[in-house]
Amino acid sequence: MSTLDTGLSLIRTASQRVSAVNDRMSGKLKSWMPTGLYARALLIMIVPMVVLQSVVAFVFMERHWNTVTRRLSAAVVQDIATLIDVYKVYPQDKDRAQLRRIAQQRLGLVVDFLPAGDMPPPGPKPFFSLLDQTLSVQLSRQLARPFWIDTVGKSNLVEIRIALDDAVMRVFAQRSAAYASNSEIFLFWMLGTSSILLIVAVLFLRNQIRPILRLADAAESFGKGREVPNFRPRGAREVRRAAHAFLEMKARIERSIEQRTAMLAGVSHDLRTILTRFKLELALIGDSPEVDAMRKDVDEMSAMLEAYLAFARGDSGEHAQPTDMAAALEELRSDAERHGHKATVAFHGLPVVTVKPASLKRCLANLVSNAARHANTIAITGHRDHRYLTVTVDDDGPGIPPEMREEVFKPFLRLDDARNQDEGGTGLGLAIARDIARSHGGDITLGDSPMGGLRASVRVPV
Repeated sequence: MSTLDTGLSLIRTASQRVSAVNDRMSGKLKSWMPTGLYARALLIMIVPMVVLQSVVAFVFMERHWNTVTRRLSAAVVQDIATLIDVYKVYPQDKDRAQLRRIAQQRLGLVVDFLPAGDMPPPGPKPFFSLLDQTLSVQLSRQLARPFWIDTVGKSNLVEIRIALDDAVMRVFAQRSAAYASNSEIFLFWMLGTSSILLIVAVLFLRNQIRPILRLADAAESFGKGREVPNFRPRGAREVRRAAHAFLEMKARIERSIEQRTAMLAGVSHDLRTILTRFKLELALIGDSPEVDAMRKDVDEMSAMLEAYLAFARGDSGEHAQPTDMAAALEELRSDAERHGHKATVAFHGLPVVTVKPASLKRCLANLVSNAARHANTIAITGHRDHRYLTVTVDDDGPGIPPEMREEVFKPFLRLDDARNQDEGGTGLGLAIARDIARSHGGDITLGDSPMGGLRASVRVPV
């Protein structure tokens, strides 16, 4: 039993190691792969094309080119062997004029004879010369005589010298007669046509990717609360279907928002009428401690009603437009100072940002009022780069415990044990602020402030 357990543990360990290696390799492969759809689609087209062309080139070079060159070289060597046989069996041709004539007219070879021993020393052989290798093999196999060849000295001719018994035969042959010289043309046409097809594929693919990018931009703009001008379904059938689905979803959301806004307007009107009637009846009753308490309750109820309706209404109906955020932050500072708080403001970067001005100002005002309710000093800082607008509100108050910094964004939640209990509120300020920030495609986070209190950071894309 122990041996079986040991074997199973070894197998389990080995499988875990293999799995870890596979995970590392897949992670490295993913890090090398492109992340965009356009780049991945190009890779899907380019890789098979390159593999196919490589296989075709290898097969052509290995079989056709080598085979043709070998056969051509063998034919040239056979002609030379024939001339050597004629040289031996036809001695009456003293000056070899007939042999030269036959070689030039019938075989396309230029032949002359040199004194015996006129053989140059062997030179360095070119490493990648297929003709040199093939011709040397054929000469060794068919003639079995000392020879010397030069395949690179003259571009159009190949010089071959063969040692005979009483002389050295020098033969000049056309390079095309021993070498498949049109292979480069084949490779050129193969690469040229592949490049043309690749360019056509890139242009076609870019036109197919453009509607997807437009759909993504439209969805991103709608998520930021901005209009989507001149967007209509284009491209392939599947892309048009996704665009139609997006437009239908957008229409349903806008219709739902309009219905909610109309319902809330009616509820607000009815409840305000009742509260106004309460105030009028209390004014007619006269002054008394009981009436003053009731007036205070009615005022508190009115404030709570406005907060509830503001939270439910959100920022519907407002359109995004270029806004000077530096001026908006300066107004927040002035409001805080009018209420007796010490406030500073600073802005870095281009101040004009396309946002819903009233909604975003209300979001920031909720953060500033929340800081003013529990602190004496407030610092407002804005920063805009090419991607985001970031506004931080720092205070020197008691702060919020780290474990509660996400809980405070829930509607109607109040941290009375961590905040001043004498200050009233509905618990909707941070919830409204985050809802507005998220409607712009951003968010709000809470952290520790360098001033010792709480830092609220609003970041929205520009």
